[in-house]
Amino acid sequence: MRELRTRQRLNFFATLLCSQGVPMLLAGDELGRTQRGNNNAYCQDNETSWVDWHMAEDESSLLEFARGVAELRRNHPVFRRRRFFTGPADGAAGRPGDIAWFTPSGREMTDADWKTGYAKAMGVFLNGDAITEPDPRGERVRDETFLLLFSADSQPAWFTLPAEDFGHGWEVVLDTGAAGPSEGARSPSAISGNGLPHPALPGSEAAVAAQLEPREHQARSTVMLAGRSMMVLRRIDDPGPSG
Repeated sequence: MRELRTRQRLNFFATLLCSQGVPMLLAGDELGRTQRGNNNAYCQDNETSWVDWHMAEDESSLLEFARGVAELRRNHPVFRRRRFFTGPADGAAGRPGDIAWFTPSGREMTDADWKTGYAKAMGVFLNGDAITEPDPRGERVRDETFLLLFSADSQPAWFTLPAEDFGHGWEVVLDTGAAGPSEGARSPSAISGNGLPHPALPGSEAAVAAQLEPREHQARSTVMLAGRSMMVLRRIDDPGPSG
């Protein structure tokens, strides 16, 4: 139970910070602060609403993870779009659109898939080459491309990665299902990408580059996702024009 609760905290952080829009965090979330289950403690000037900063030591792995995922978001505008997505395909020479949704079998989801009551896993493709809004100087914004895999099933889920049109190769940069601290193994971590402002920050690329094995996967290959976990993969090549 404790291992599951630990993983769920990572899932909530990763899902929130990889989502579009403004992420809403309460002070101390990054330390595992719960307010003892009270979600309306604004009027309580006592231990229920206070932040115990000593928790930074007790929850150091969660804090490191939160830093890493926040850095991932900060470095990649594909997670911070200011305009709505246009759709899964733009019809231009068969190129992928700005977003696409996938079943665990690796095919794009249909309306029928969205209505499948027993489905507990899916993937989403975020195209860094299809960001429509300009930067503050009016220049085009381009970013790396990511694939997010989610599973709410209690059992491990196998995903087939999308076809080559979406990417020939993928690199795992975040895995909340990696071995947990309670097992004495590596802790789940996030990799931020290029241009790190600080070397070897816990949770950053320099700190965890060798922790996730295997880290690279090819198109149409299979990836195992642990039960109730999330994985983020970064495209490591340019698929080029198809057809």
